[in-house]
Amino acid sequence: MACYRGWRGPFTSRRGCDKTRRLFKRDSLSADIGNRGSGNVEVSVRENNVDQALKVLKKRMQREGMFREMKLRKYYEKPSERRARQKAEAIRRARKLARKLALREAGLVKKKARGPFNR
Repeated sequence: MACYRGWRGPFTSRRGCDKTRRLFKRDSLSADIGNRGSGNVEVSVRENNVDQALKVLKKRMQREGMFREMKLRKYYEKPSERRARQKAEAIRRARKLARKLALREAGLVKKKARGPFNR
C-alpha cells in the first residue's frame, strides 16, 4: 500500500499508512545531537553520594552538548534562521582555527600534547 503524498504531508495518508511514518519518527532529543553517541547519559550513584553523581551528570551532559541543544529547542527556529546561525558558527570556527594556526606559526604558542589524560 503506497502512501498518499498530498497536502497532508509526505508520510501521512487517507487510510493511515503509518509504517513509513514509524520509520522516520524522531521521538527523542538525542536523535538530533549528531555523531556524539547515543545521547543517553547514565551516571551511577556510589555510596549514596548524590551530589557527586549530579556533578558528573552535568559535566557529561555539557560534553554531549545537551544543554546547548535544549537552549536551541526552547523556541522554534525557522529553517532560514538555522542556516544563518550554522553559517555564522562555521565562519567563527574557521576564524578561530586560522588565528590558532597563525599564532602557532609565529612561534608564540606551542601545540598542546594530547595524551590519554589531556582532552
